[in-house]
Amino acid sequence: MFIGRIIVSNENENNNRLEYGKEILKNLSNELTQYLGKGYSYTNLTYMRKFYKAYPNYNELNDKLSWSHYCELMIIQDKDKRNFYEKECINSNWGVRELQRQLDTSLFERLLLSDGKTNKEKVLELSKEGQIISKPSDIVKQPYVFEFLGIKEQKPLLEKDLEYKLIRHIEDFLLELGKGFMFVGSQQRITLNNTDYYVDMVFYNKYLKSYVLIDLKMNNLKAENLGQMNLYLNYYEQVVNSEDDNKQIGIILCAEKDNVMIELALGGISNNLFASTYTYYIPDKEQLINEVEKILNEN
Repeated sequence: MFIGRIIVSNENENNNRLEYGKEILKNLSNELTQYLGKGYSYTNLTYMRKFYKAYPNYNELNDKLSWSHYCELMIIQDKDKRNFYEKECINSNWGVRELQRQLDTSLFERLLLSDGKTNKEKVLELSKEGQIISKPSDIVKQPYVFEFLGIKEQKPLLEKDLEYKLIRHIEDFLLELGKGFMFVGSQQRITLNNTDYYVDMVFYNKYLKSYVLIDLKMNNLKAENLGQMNLYLNYYEQVVNSEDDNKQIGIILCAEKDNVMIELALGGISNNLFASTYTYYIPDKEQLINEVEKILNEN
C-alpha cells in the first residue's frame, strides 16, 4: 500500500498518468528489484497502484481476505459492487475460486434482478451488508447458472439427466444456490391415495429454517407445474415439517417462464412458491448490468 500511495501521489503531481505509468513504473521496478530483490516487477507495481486506488484507507482492509482476494476485488470499479463481493467473501468464507466464479456469473446483478425489480436502496443494502437472508425471496436468483456441468447450450437433456448431473456436482450446486443450503435428497417420495409423487431435489436452509423443494423442468413453465409444486408444499407443511421448521419453500427451475401466467396462477396461493430460469452458460455480463441500470434509472 505504501508503494502504491507513492506511485499515485507522483501521478497526481506530474498530471500525466499515461506517460508516467509506462516509463516511471518500469524505472521504479528496475531500481526496487536491484535494491530489494524479487517482488517488484512492473506487473506487481501496477497491482500495487490499483490496490491503493481501490483501498486508500488501510483501516478498510480485512485480515480474513488474502492478497489473492484483493487482486480480484480491486479490479471492480463500482464501489458498491466491490463492497458486496468483499462482504460476501467474509460472510460466506469464500476462497478465491468461489469469488472468481461469483464474479464471472454476475451474482450481484442476478440478486438485484431476482424479484424482477430493483432499486437504489437494495444496491446500498447489498453493498453495506452483503446478502441478507431473512425471507424466502432472498434465496431466489434470476437466472441460476449451471456452467459447472459443462453442458453445451443447445444439447437436449432429460430432467432425470440434469438432476443426476447436479447431484454429481453437488458442491458446485450448493455454491450456486447460496447461503445456508444443506442437501436432503433427490426423488423424495410423496404418497397420496396410493399414488406416488416425487420431488426432484429437497434441501434445507439453516437461515430460514425451512425445507426448500426444487423441481426441474426442461421446457417452458406450465400452470400445472405450479399446481403440482403447491401440492408438494402443502404435503410438507402437514406431514413433514416439525414445530421448529418455518414454512416450506418451492422453487421451480425451468428453461423459460411467462411472468404474466405465473402471476395469475399464483394468485391466492399462500405458499412460498417461486419460478426461475436456469442457463448452462455464464450469462452476458453487459446485458445483466444494462438491465440493472435501466431499472435503477426508472426509479
